[in-house]
Amino acid sequence: MRILLSANHRYPAFEAEGVGLLPTKYPSGSGYHMHDLLARGLAESGHEVFYLLRNGWRTQLPRGVVPVVEPVIDVDLYHSVLIPGVNEDVLRIISDAGCAWVATCHLDRSHTGPPALPNWIFVSRHLARAHGRDRYIWNGIDPDEYVFSEAKQEYLLFISSMEHALEKGLHTALQLSRRQGFPLVVAGSARTAETIEEVRRLCQSHGAEYLGDVRGKRKADLIAGAKALLFPSTMNEGCPIAILEALASGTPVISSSIGGCAEILTARTGFLCNNLEEFSAAIDQLHRISPRDCRLDAVQRFHYRRMTADYIREYELEILAKAGEIR
Repeated sequence: MRILLSANHRYPAFEAEGVGLLPTKYPSGSGYHMHDLLARGLAESGHEVFYLLRNGWRTQLPRGVVPVVEPVIDVDLYHSVLIPGVNEDVLRIISDAGCAWVATCHLDRSHTGPPALPNWIFVSRHLARAHGRDRYIWNGIDPDEYVFSEAKQEYLLFISSMEHALEKGLHTALQLSRRQGFPLVVAGSARTAETIEEVRRLCQSHGAEYLGDVRGKRKADLIAGAKALLFPSTMNEGCPIAILEALASGTPVISSSIGGCAEILTARTGFLCNNLEEFSAAIDQLHRISPRDCRLDAVQRFHYRRMTADYIREYELEILAKAGEIR
């Protein structure tokens, strides 16, 4: 297949080094990182891939992935990251040319956006159902980008975009740290210095260490060394990359049971909790989780090559549906 991907970031989405307590344009960038991995996976699978990167690229793209700054319309399918108002002109051009297209939705837009279209693919079953749809593909990771370690330190880790720190459960993580007496390390950035400073003060008042933006090897080492990842989110989650990264590092996850989190975690890799008491009990039971089981689960269920194969199947279905529509 000839495939056109598009995203709104400067490639690659995940940089080699973080900027600490400085603001970043894309505090998370997880959805864009999925597109970067998908571009590589499609090329590795023998497909011809064009990557529309209007904000450019800092490094060479994977072999077989051609970066472009204008839409290529003589393709079999167009695939974008679903962000309202972004690359809508490309979709019009592609649609006018009669090409099939899909868009990946990473966030719950059921209350804020237009009705979901049949072309939308969600990143969890739960997120799809929240939009009245059933197409979903879990996110993927490259396990080789993470450090596997069975040796854990005493700190627990909370990592998130600080744009949504409270909705992601930072207060719960801080409260648990005080209640249970464990060191808490907080990582993640925001778009403004004001938000970063607010988070810094909040962490300082609770005795937690706030690192800001952490990337590359430092991030890999940080996740691998954590006794557990705390993910007490109150948002309607899709397929959180932080959870997949922790599992790939052999790090257990203590998560809220909301949204797609319940699809990702199993009893062998972590705990799903509904209140503070259950979170506290889970911390006391971390010794039951094997780092090797976490790593194995990540490799078997969440490898980017599995994600790529799933998308290829959806592409084929969409192309067939478009051909039927044209006839």
